[in-house]
Amino acid sequence: MTLLYRIFMTIDYIIAPLVGAVIGYITNDIAIRMLFRPHTAKYIFGIHVPFTPGIIPKERGRIASSVGEAISENLMNKEVLEKTLLSEDMVGKLSDSINAFFQRQRHNSETLREFLSHYISTEEIDSIAASIGANLTQQIYRKLADSTVGSQIAHIAVRHVMDKMNNFGSTIGDTLKDEGIGQGGGFGRMIGRGFERLFGSHAKRSADEFVAALASPVEEALAKNINEMLKNNSEEIVGNLITTQTNDLLSCKMSELLKDKTAQINQARQSILSLYRNIITNRLPRILETLNISGIIENRILEMDMDESERLILEVMKKELRAIVWLGAGLGFIMGFLNVLL
Repeated sequence: MTLLYRIFMTIDYIIAPLVGAVIGYITNDIAIRMLFRPHTAKYIFGIHVPFTPGIIPKERGRIASSVGEAISENLMNKEVLEKTLLSEDMVGKLSDSINAFFQRQRHNSETLREFLSHYISTEEIDSIAASIGANLTQQIYRKLADSTVGSQIAHIAVRHVMDKMNNFGSTIGDTLKDEGIGQGGGFGRMIGRGFERLFGSHAKRSADEFVAALASPVEEALAKNINEMLKNNSEEIVGNLITTQTNDLLSCKMSELLKDKTAQINQARQSILSLYRNIITNRLPRILETLNISGIIENRILEMDMDESERLILEVMKKELRAIVWLGAGLGFIMGFLNVLL
C-alpha cells in the first residue's frame, strides 16, 4: 500500500501540474481568439450567446476612433511633423534630391514636351500651352491696342527721324565745309543760316517754328495709323509669334534648356527649399486639418475586413500573444503543482 500510495502521489505531482498547464494554455489561447471571433453575434433558439461577437468586432467603431485620435494627437500632430519635416536631415535630403534631379536633366536628351509627358498627357500639355498662349496674347494685345502705345511709338519714330535728318545735315555741312562751302554743322543749322542770310533772323525763327509745327501733325497722323494697325492686326501677329515660340520651347531638349544655367539652377533650388519651409511652417496646420488624419485612420480601420484585421494584428503581435499563451501554461503548471503540494 505504501508503494502504491507513493506511486499515485508521484503521478499526482506530475499529472496535476501538466493538467494545469494544458488548461492555462487552452484558456489563454481561447481568450485571445475571442478577441476577434466570432465576427458576428450568435444566437441559439433566438437567445443571444454571450461574448459574441468578439471584443474587437463588437467595439470596432470605438477602437477605430480611439486609434485615429491617438495617432493624430500624439504621433502625427503639427509639432512632431514640423520637427521631422524641417530637420536638417530632411532638408538636406530634399536639397540632394533637387540637385540630383537637375543633374540628370542636364544630360537628358528628351525635349521639354517628352519630359512633361511623363507626368501629364500630351493632350494636357497642348491644352495648357494653348491656354497660356491665349492669355498672353490677350494681355499683350490689350496693351498694344491702348491708344498711348501708338502715340509713344509715333513720338519715338518722329524724334528718331529728326535726329537722323540732323545727323545727315551735319554730315553734308561738314562735307561742304571741307569743300570750302558753308560753315559746317547740322543740316537744320545750315538751312537756318541760309534763311537768315536771305531773309534775316526773323525769317530763320519762322522756319524753325515751321519745322517744329510740322512735326506735331506728322506725329499725330502716324500715331493714328499705328493705333489702327495695332488694333486690327496685333492680336494675330502676337498670337502667331507666341505659338511659334511656345512650340520652339517645347521642342527644345532639356540639356539645352539647362546648359550654362548653374546660377539659375542654384536659385531654383533655393526657391524650392524656401517654398518647402514656408509650406511646412505656415500651411501645415491647415493641411492636417484638411487631411483629417484621425478620420482617415478611423475609416481605414472600419473598411478593413475582420479577417484582414485579425491577420494584421496577429502578425504584429505574434510573439507577444504567443508569450501570453505560454504564460497561461506556466501559471497553470504552478497552480496545479501548488494544489497537489498543499
